[in-house]
Amino acid sequence: MRNSNEARLEGWGLPAWRDYWELGKPRVVLVMLVCALVGMALAVPTLPPLDKAVLGLLGIGMAAMGAAAFNHLLDRRLDRLMLRTSSRPVAEGRLGGLQAAAYASVMSIAGITLLWVEVNPLTAWLTLASLLGYALVYTGFLKRVTPQNITIGGLAGAAPPLLGWTAITGQVHPNALLLVLIIFAWTPPHFWALAIYKREEYAKAGVPMLPVTHGEDFARLQVWLYTWLTVAVTLLPFVTGMSGWIYLAGILVLNLRFLYWNWKVWKGQDLATPLASFWFSIRYILLLFLFLLVDHYASLMF
Repeated sequence: MRNSNEARLEGWGLPAWRDYWELGKPRVVLVMLVCALVGMALAVPTLPPLDKAVLGLLGIGMAAMGAAAFNHLLDRRLDRLMLRTSSRPVAEGRLGGLQAAAYASVMSIAGITLLWVEVNPLTAWLTLASLLGYALVYTGFLKRVTPQNITIGGLAGAAPPLLGWTAITGQVHPNALLLVLIIFAWTPPHFWALAIYKREEYAKAGVPMLPVTHGEDFARLQVWLYTWLTVAVTLLPFVTGMSGWIYLAGILVLNLRFLYWNWKVWKGQDLATPLASFWFSIRYILLLFLFLLVDHYASLMF
């Protein structure tokens, strides 16, 4: 239930704090920060410097929440047409366009500035590129014109481990790019599973998601094919020597489960399976990065 202070604020036409909190997509940003933190940890043989890690995560998180707010603002018309997003604060009118734009601008500028001043310019530039890629290139353009929107635009969402790595070292390393590649390959089967489940809503909103433009059967096949690409890419940390046997054992188990769910997506015709696959894929990427982290520190102890 809402407390009296929140009710009084809303009675005067002022949005509650949780509307601004929701504007920044905190659950999505949390997953991104976990990936960035692992990038920080893998960048050095021991623990990363605490000040760089904290300030780096804060700056990356603020910029990510700013980008999420721009997404809410630019997608408000589409969001109103889809059940999944119709209750978002801007779509539902709890926040106005100027309020959302101000929040997005302040968070983005503050995050980039913090990274530039307290971390390093390289991380600030890469974070800015990621923000623009998600908020403008993906949300403002690709999402509306091509069924490959999530494939191309997924590069922006794959940046967090690279940002974490550069926040600590100030350099782009091949291992950091490998972490980016893992998320980049994982994004299409993750998101297209949800798109299959929400196909009718995307069609109603006029968003050219793959199941809408090419049909559900084709989208299910693409989920299955990209799953195999993800499996292949996730073996590379072991093949290249970036990680060891603990990671390999963990990722083999995860990949078997990932293959199981997306085989069911490919072969099945029900809508429950794609949604279940979507939710498992979130646990999949978090556990994958957890195995990378455990393997990294275990190798230092033994």
